[in-house]
Formats: sequence, structure tokens, C-alpha cells
Amino acid sequence: MQRRQFVAGAAGLIAGSLSSRLAFADVPTPFTFDMAPPMDNREKFVAWGVANRGEDPKFLGERFDRFGVMVRNEDLSNDRNKHAFLLTPREKFVLKQNLARAYSYDFLDIGYGVTISGPHLVGRMTSNIDPQVGQRVLEIGTGSGYQSAYLAHMTDQVYTIEIIKPLAERTRSIYDQLIKDGYKEFEVIKTKNADGYYGWEEAAPFDKIIVTCGIDHVPPPLLQQLKAGGIMVIPVGPPGAQRVLKVVKTEQPDGQMTVARSDIYGGRIVPFVPFTKLEGDKIVGTHNN
Repeated sequence: MQRRQFVAGAAGLIAGSLSSRLAFADVPTPFTFDMAPPMDNREKFVAWGVANRGEDPKFLGERFDRFGVMVRNEDLSNDRNKHAFLLTPREKFVLKQNLARAYSYDFLDIGYGVTISGPHLVGRMTSNIDPQVGQRVLEIGTGSGYQSAYLAHMTDQVYTIEIIKPLAERTRSIYDQLIKDGYKEFEVIKTKNADGYYGWEEAAPFDKIIVTCGIDHVPPPLLQQLKAGGIMVIPVGPPGAQRVLKVVKTEQPDGQMTVARSDIYGGRIVPFVPFTKLEGDKIVGTHNN
């Protein structure tokens, strides 16, 4: 379930190997937040996806199969999260050589030494922040772009930061092409190449924040940019031994802010690689204390 890994000097894989051109057809039916794909039958879902989203029935079937496992595993908390998973074409965000595993449980290499998280982890983390339409959500670690694509089916305000410049540029180009292909919902995604530790101050405050790399503390700038009543999910702990925490910020009657933490996996260790940092325009070390 390892989410991100930066390897100094890692060569980027050819952008053309990405699956961003794999639409079965252009999207026939524009996305709306009340869009409700069938959830009770594989054949009905595949037929609906071909007719309304113009997608490849092979990947639609694989998506529905993974969906069933995630529902049984309680990784998707409600119908809104279930719909968002079913509407997000994960195959558009993996490398061509990994298409056969697009809906596998595992994290997958996307080049630049980083990975796309497994669907179970993405589903559970997203379900725990449960974005609502109109809420402003910040993602730290754009990576493949899959997480923010998922979020775009839940809210119309998505902000995402990627520290690796060529990856940030590549993922932005994937969004732009998908928008041209008819996935107009991705127009709400705003991207930035920066050190996510410091958040996105000019766009703050945020209702929800999702962090996809491990650190030994909750970054103060992110906590400051989280609204009162807001929720953050973040892997916290020593290197390679994090627990994914749900952090809820609350304003007390006297105006004092308090923070409550809970573990979304009930104490289970989920190893993430470190939250890296920028010095100038170079990635150097991590933000661990």
C-alpha cells in the first residue's frame, strides 16, 4: 500500500506509454453530481458505462469486480463514495505496461520513482474525508492524478500539489486531454508543482485535506489551512511504519481550536515512504523531524 517514493535521478518513463488515450469513445453523457451508475449488477453497470461514459467494457467489468471487493471490505462508506469510485476510470492513470493490473489490489509504478495507490487505500481515505459538493479539498501528492480524479466526482473544488515537476506536468496534460475527450468533471481540478508541506495558502482554507506520503508529525501549515470542522487524513509515524490518521479540527465555544485523531485502520501499520521536501528547485531529504 506504499503510496509514493522519490528516487533521486530516476528517469521518467515515456509519457506516451500512459493510457490517457484509451477511451472506448468520447464521453456521451456529461457528468453531473447526481449521476448514479448501477451498483447491483455487473452486466448492467458495464452496459451503462459503455452507453453513458463511452468506456471500454473490459475495464468497466474489472472496475465493477474491484468495487464488489471494496464494498465487502468496507472501504467505501456510502453511495456517494461508491458512485465516485465507479465513475473514475483508473485505467486512464496507469502506465500502458500496467493496464492488465489497473484494478488490482496493489500499488503500481507510474515512473519517476512513485506509485499509484491501490484502490482500497484510495477508497478508504476518501471515504473518511467524505467531500461534499461545494467543499474545498486539498490533496498533497498528485502522483498519477487518480486520487484527484476520484475527488472531482464528489466536489467541484479540488486542489492538488505535486513535488516532482515533470510528473506534475505530465499529469496535468492527462487531465487536459481527458477534458477534451469529454470528462468535463476534471475541469474543477487545479494543479500546482510545489512542496506540499506548506499547503496552498492562497487557496486556503480547506474543508478537507488528504495526504498521500508518510511523515512523523502533522504539518502545522496544513493544520492551519484546515477549516474549523474540517477533516484531514494523513499517514503519521516513523519511516515505513505509519498509521493512517483521521484528524478533525474543532472550534470550541471559547474560540480555542482542538484536534482529535483516530486511526482509520484500527491500529494497523500502513507503510508509506517519506514526505519529501524541496530546497530551491531540488528535492532533498524529508520533512521528518
